[in-house]
Amino acid sequence: MESKVHEGRNVKRFREMLGIKQDALAYELGEGWNQKKISLLEQKETIELPLLQQISSTLKIPVEAFQNFDEEKAINIISNIVNNHDHATGNSLFSYYPTVNPVDQIIRLHEEKIALYERMLKEKDEMMERLEKLLKGK
Repeated sequence: MESKVHEGRNVKRFREMLGIKQDALAYELGEGWNQKKISLLEQKETIELPLLQQISSTLKIPVEAFQNFDEEKAINIISNIVNNHDHATGNSLFSYYPTVNPVDQIIRLHEEKIALYERMLKEKDEMMERLEKLLKGK
């Protein structure tokens, strides 16, 4: 069964990874936005592209991340890599010789995840600086 990417859930997931509250995102998106509207947005399976681009710009995360990230698929890929050895002949994972090394794939996925987290932390720090400047200006 083909699972559908849930863009609203992805917005929520990335927003939370950045440590940004719904009302802070609402403030960054501008007039007409509030916490409740962000909550409703995060429940939408599909988000209109112009709005997704605005969120992308605000959170500094590529639009494609919201459109393509499917946690279930990522877990299935990793699970298949780890469990894809020959049970019938009793071969262990260590005697299985795939054309693509699953350990390398897992390491690469972790390196990409770490790089994304580091970028998100940097963006969070920058957003916190902006918010602090805005609060000092009031």
